[in-house]
Amino acid sequence: MRDVLTIVKDRDPFEKEFHQAVTEVVESVKPVLDNRPEYRHAGIMERIVEPDRIIQFRVPWVDDQGRVQVNRGFRIQMNSAIGPYKGGLRFHPSVNLSILKFLAFEQVFKNALTTLPMGGGKGGSDFDPKGKSDNEVMRFCQSFMSELYRHLGSNTDVPAGDIGVGGREIGYLFGMYKKLNNEFTGILTGKSLNWGGSLIRPEATGYGSVFFAQEMLATRGESLEGKTCLVSGSGNVAQYTTEKILELGGKVVTLSDSSGYIYDEAGIDTDKLNYVMYLKNAKRGRIEEYTQKYPESVYTPTDDAVDHNPVWNHKADCAFPSATQNEINTKDAQQMMANGVYVVSEGANMPTTPGGIDIYLENKILYGPGKAANAGGVAVSGLEMSQNSMRIQWSRQEVEAKLKGIMKSIHSDCIDAAEEYGTPGNYVNGANIAGFVKVADAMMDQGVV
Repeated sequence: MRDVLTIVKDRDPFEKEFHQAVTEVVESVKPVLDNRPEYRHAGIMERIVEPDRIIQFRVPWVDDQGRVQVNRGFRIQMNSAIGPYKGGLRFHPSVNLSILKFLAFEQVFKNALTTLPMGGGKGGSDFDPKGKSDNEVMRFCQSFMSELYRHLGSNTDVPAGDIGVGGREIGYLFGMYKKLNNEFTGILTGKSLNWGGSLIRPEATGYGSVFFAQEMLATRGESLEGKTCLVSGSGNVAQYTTEKILELGGKVVTLSDSSGYIYDEAGIDTDKLNYVMYLKNAKRGRIEEYTQKYPESVYTPTDDAVDHNPVWNHKADCAFPSATQNEINTKDAQQMMANGVYVVSEGANMPTTPGGIDIYLENKILYGPGKAANAGGVAVSGLEMSQNSMRIQWSRQEVEAKLKGIMKSIHSDCIDAAEEYGTPGNYVNGANIAGFVKVADAMMDQGVV
């Protein structure tokens, strides 16, 4: 296993996020490889850490002042052993190959856990939609898709949204794909309801992380009723995480964005959440404006000089990191334990550093890692693909019931895999092992390709 990590680090020495994701999986699945020597003989780990292909391209577009701008576009097609590549597109200045490879790698196992036939991929651009006009976003999306379209297909690769890619961006991307290919097909998920989208898709990642938390709490005979919760982020995932927590009787006291975070000791109720949705989705404002509307709350600006994230330093029972990768470090995790947090369900991808995860495991808290806890989003994307293929649309109740069932199944698979390989209650090992075995078996069946 050390040889696999050495190969990965030697080939791509500067891709620290990718190294982090691979290291976690390698450490978890070692007992599986000890028990299944045929996986070693077939070079499963050596193959699974190498993308099937990496696509990188130039994205030129013209801003509202008539200036030509140039961004980079990417698509990582990681593994298609169990189905077409599936994974989001991220538009954010931080996007680079390391981040997209880690996301694509995580997506392989996350998608396998959903029980749906989907491989793993990820893509995006270093384009920043913040502060751009609708016309600028449209021109960028059209240029981006004019290259990416040749690599997509309903049975090849079906992207979705991610950070910076919401309904507006999906619409522009889909429109350009339809024009270029002269076909109306379910090539993107997260579409608007009136042209092929699925009910519950916007809510799915947030709802799913809460359903997973509920399943973890149920193992101790508890529920979210009366629990105080910390939520980071204020985008799609954070909004619907908050909505479902409120519905299940919990109280959310924090939300954040890149500029800072708000703490509302009284709790963010439905009316306050509706304001946040207006602020972020329609006005495209900053979370600081929440305190102008609700002066009893406290806003703390981001301070890059501090060695921790203060959003996690409040008394609570549960934490739902829903912003971005590595937003919780060792110090944050220690503060969470000191403040009474004993449930962490990750709505973001890899939001906790390895040191933070060690703190969770040492304290034996209920910890749902992202590849399990936030799989609800891609699960409903898979359900959207099914509806598109059948030219039907399920009701909200049907889709939510299917989502809840999938999250319950993922939880059970994690529990069973962790138990089988000697680490009962360890959801990290359980998620990695359950996802890995499904993909590895498919790769064994299909030969050395």
